[in-house]
Amino acid sequence: MSIPVKISVLMSLYNTDFEVTKRAINSVLNQDFQQFELIIIDDGSYTNDRESLLRLVEAHEDKIIYIRHRNQGQAVSINRGVWNSQGEFITILDSDDEYKSNHLSACLREMHDVDLICSTTETIVDSQDDYYVPDKNDLSKHIHLDDVILFGTLFGRKHVFDAIDFEGGFAADSHFYEKALAQFPTKKVALRTYIYYRNNPNSTCSTIKKENLIISD
Repeated sequence: MSIPVKISVLMSLYNTDFEVTKRAINSVLNQDFQQFELIIIDDGSYTNDRESLLRLVEAHEDKIIYIRHRNQGQAVSINRGVWNSQGEFITILDSDDEYKSNHLSACLREMHDVDLICSTTETIVDSQDDYYVPDKNDLSKHIHLDDVILFGTLFGRKHVFDAIDFEGGFAADSHFYEKALAQFPTKKVALRTYIYYRNNPNSTCSTIKKENLIISD
């Protein structure tokens, strides 16, 4: 008899190195709470090791669902994951990050009086500057990661994600949270059970910071 799905974990994947993706997937599989499904939405990847990925998916097909479509962006991919989800709760994991083993259970414990949470992260950096990202309201200004909303730390009841679509562009996660804040009970918590690899020079935040540095110079 299969274990009922309590949480749907959504992962959008685009050209992430397989070993990094494998780290993310294994962090979900190794959770101390096992009533989950992992939905991987491959957003038209063409440089990753798809054969190795599919072998890993097939080895855990009782837990993992794999969907592929042409490249349309993270927001479209996550929305598709929501449409295909079965869990009472939904959360997200970026393909280059990972969960601590108690992440899902820790998030669940925070849900007794709210419909949506986001949390702070354990952040992996190369320098102190990596803790700061562009302010969505003024890209020339930088704010600390503890003061922003991050895709991967969103965790909420399915009806929240059914009611609000993610929109493309920078700070899609913050825009989603702001809309939810106006409609549902929400809160930010200090869990630090999501491991965020901020030391990626090719990330959207890093690219925007570089572009603004060039303009200011």
